[in-house]
Amino acid sequence: MTKLFKKLWYGIDLSRRIFLNVIFFIIMIIFIAAIAGADDKPKVEDGIALILQPTGVIVEQKTYVDPVDQAMQEASGKEQIPETLLYDLIEAIDNAKDDKRITALVISTNYLWGSGVTKLQDLADAIQDFKTSGKKVIAFGDNFSQSQYYLAAQADEIIMSPQGGIFITGFARIGTYFKPLLDNIGINVHVFKVGKYKSAVEPFMRKSMSEAAKEANRQWMNDLWTGFQQDIAQARNLTSDDIASYINNYKENLIASNGNSAAIAVDAGLVDQLLTRIEFREKMVDLVGLDSDSKSYKAMTHRQYLKAIKSPLEYNDPDADKVAVITAKGSILDGEHKEGTIGGDTVARLIRKTRQNKHVKAIVLRVDSGGGSAFASEVIRQELVQAQADGIKVVVSMGDVAASGGYWISATADEIWARPSTITGSIGIFGMIPTFEKPLNKIGIYRDGVGTTKYSNPIDGGLPLSDDVAEIIQTSINAGYDNFLSLVAKGRDMTIEQVDNIAQGRVWSGAKALEIGLVDKLGTLNDAIESAAKLANLEDYKVLKVKRKLSENEKFLKELFNQASFDNQPQQRQSSFTKSSLKARIVGQITESLNMIDDWNDPNHAYANCFCSIENH
Repeated sequence: MTKLFKKLWYGIDLSRRIFLNVIFFIIMIIFIAAIAGADDKPKVEDGIALILQPTGVIVEQKTYVDPVDQAMQEASGKEQIPETLLYDLIEAIDNAKDDKRITALVISTNYLWGSGVTKLQDLADAIQDFKTSGKKVIAFGDNFSQSQYYLAAQADEIIMSPQGGIFITGFARIGTYFKPLLDNIGINVHVFKVGKYKSAVEPFMRKSMSEAAKEANRQWMNDLWTGFQQDIAQARNLTSDDIASYINNYKENLIASNGNSAAIAVDAGLVDQLLTRIEFREKMVDLVGLDSDSKSYKAMTHRQYLKAIKSPLEYNDPDADKVAVITAKGSILDGEHKEGTIGGDTVARLIRKTRQNKHVKAIVLRVDSGGGSAFASEVIRQELVQAQADGIKVVVSMGDVAASGGYWISATADEIWARPSTITGSIGIFGMIPTFEKPLNKIGIYRDGVGTTKYSNPIDGGLPLSDDVAEIIQTSINAGYDNFLSLVAKGRDMTIEQVDNIAQGRVWSGAKALEIGLVDKLGTLNDAIESAAKLANLEDYKVLKVKRKLSENEKFLKELFNQASFDNQPQQRQSSFTKSSLKARIVGQITESLNMIDDWNDPNHAYANCFCSIENH
C-alpha cells in the first residue's frame, strides 16, 4: 500500500509540475512577444498625413479597466465603450506642427461618439495653432454629428460623403423620472436637501423636471450653446445667424431638396466638397502620395505617431522646479478608487506626496467632476489647504464640469480657471436614504428586533426611517450646506450672504461664473499651468504629471494583455460599437440612479453632486 501511494503521489506531482511549467512557458512567450512588440516602433515616413482619429468618447483621464477583464470581454466580443485621451490628441497635433515629415492633418470623426464642449474647444485651439505652420488641414466624414462637426469645422476644407448629412441639434438636458414607479413598488426614498435648485434628487421625488431646475438649466445651456454656435460660425467664416437658420429651416430645406441632406450642407456653407471614400483617397494620394503597402494615401494615425515619437521612459529632471498637475475626474467617493472615479483617499494621497516633494512649487488640480461625497470632497480639499500652508501655490483648472463636490474641492484654491463652457457652481448638498419595508412585507419578509437605545439601528433598509433619525440627518445636511457656504465665502473673498444668493444648488456656465465671482479667469489647462508658475515666481520649470502608481501586479497584467487598438486608417476598420437606443438610455439612466445608492458611501450620507451633463453627440 505504501508503494502504491508513493507511485500515485509521484504521478500527481509530476502532472502538477508539467501543468505549471506549460502555463509558465505560455505566459513567458506572451510576455516576450509583448516586449518585442513594444520595441517595434512605427516609422514616420517623409511627406505623410497625420490622421487625427478620436474613437468613442474624448476624456480627461481614461477609466481604469482590469486588463484580464478587458481581454475576456474582447474575446467574447463585448468590448468596453472606447475612450480617447484628450492630451494624446493634443500632443500629436502639437508635435506634428513642427515635424517636417508631416505635411497635412486629416481630421477623421467617423468613430467619435461625443465629447464635452471644453474638450472640443481645447482640440480646436490645438488645430488652429497647427494651421499657423502653413500645413493643410482636411476633415472627412461619412456624416457629421454635432460634436463631430465642431471638430471638422476647424479644418481648411471639409469633405463629406454624397450620402451624408449634418444634423446640428443644440444641447439638451433630459432626465428619467421615476417617483411613481417607486410608489407603485413601495420603495420609500427619504430625501434631505438644501438648495432651491438642487435637482440631482428630482428623479426620486418627481415625475418631471421642476420649474426651478428648468430655469437654471435653460440659462447655462443657452450660454454654452451661444458660444458653441459662435465657434462654428467663426471657423467657417459664417455668422451665428447662419447656423441658427440652418437648424431652424432644416425640415423645409430637406423637403425642398427631395431629402438630399448633403446638398443642404453644401448650400449652407458647412461643407466644401462631396466625395466618396474612394474619391477622397484619390484626392489624398494626389496630395501626399501613395502608400504601396496599404494602397491608400501615405498616412499614420495619431496613436501610431505618438508611439513613434515618444520615448518608452519619460525623463523628468529630479532637481528642476516643478508645477505638478493632478487630475480629478469622475464621481467623488470616499476611500480608495481607481481612475474613472475620484477616491477621496486616493487623490488626497497623491496631493500629499506631491506637496512633500521639495521641488514642487505649484499644484494645478484639473477638475472634471459633478461631485459626490461631501466628506471625501473635504478630505481632498484639506490636503490642498495644507499644500498652501506649506508655501505651494494651488490653481484649479476646470474641464467640462466642476460642480457641487467638484466646486467644493476647488473653492479655496489660490486661483480658479474655467472655460466659458464649463459647467460649475451647484453649491448645495443633499442626503438620500431608501427603505424597502413595503415591498419586503408584501412578499412576506419582515424585520424586527430590539436595541439598547432608540438609535441602536438608525438606518435599516427593511424598516421605516424614524422621525428622530430623519431630523438628525436633515440637521446634518443643513450644517453641511452652511459649511459649504463658509468655505466658498472664505476662498472667494465673499460674504456668506453673497455666496448664498448664487448658491442654492444652482448651476452656472463658466462665463457667468466669472461674472459672479466663482472663478477668476477663463482659459485652458496650459493657461492655468503658466499662471501657477507665475504665482510661484518660476521662470524655469518642468511640468510634472502626477498619476496613481500601479501595483506590480497591475503593471505585469497591463504589459501582458496590452494590445494596440484602432491603429488602422479609418477606411480599413468598421466600428463594432453602436449608439444607445432610447430603451437603453432610459434603462441606463434608471440603473445609474439606483446604482449610485450603492456606490455613494459618504459616512454622513451627505452629497454634493450635480447631474448636470448635457447631450452633445
